[in-house]
Amino acid sequence: MREGNIEHALINYDRENVAGSKESTVILYVHEPDSALKEILVRQLGVKVIVDKQRKIYYIENVKIHLDTVKDLGHFLEVEAIDRFGVKSIEELIRQCNYFCDYFELTDQNMVDKSYSDLILEKRT
Repeated sequence: MREGNIEHALINYDRENVAGSKESTVILYVHEPDSALKEILVRQLGVKVIVDKQRKIYYIENVKIHLDTVKDLGHFLEVEAIDRFGVKSIEELIRQCNYFCDYFELTDQNMVDKSYSDLILEKRT
C-alpha cells in the first residue's frame, strides 16, 4: 500500500530479484486516501514491513527516473521505462534503461537485486 502526498495506491509487482534491467508486471489500484481501507488491510493481513522514503521523480518521455532516500537504507536511483500501451518492444525498453544507466555511470556493483522492503527485512536479521 503506497501512501504519499500525491499517490495513494495498492500495488502488486511481479519481477525477478536480479540486478540490472528486468521486466516488471504491475497491477495498480489507485484510490482516494481512506483510513478505513488501511485499517481493513492491517487487520486482515498485518504489516510485514514499512518502507519510509522520500522520492523525487523526473520524466523523460516514457522513462521515469526516481531519486529515493530510504530511511535506514540510504540513497537510490531507479530508472523505469514504461510501456502502458504495448507499443515498445522489451528490447527497446531495456535499451532505454541501459542508456540512462550509462548516463549516470552506474555499474554492476551499483545495482541492487531486491526491493526496498526485502532490503529492510534482510537488515533486520
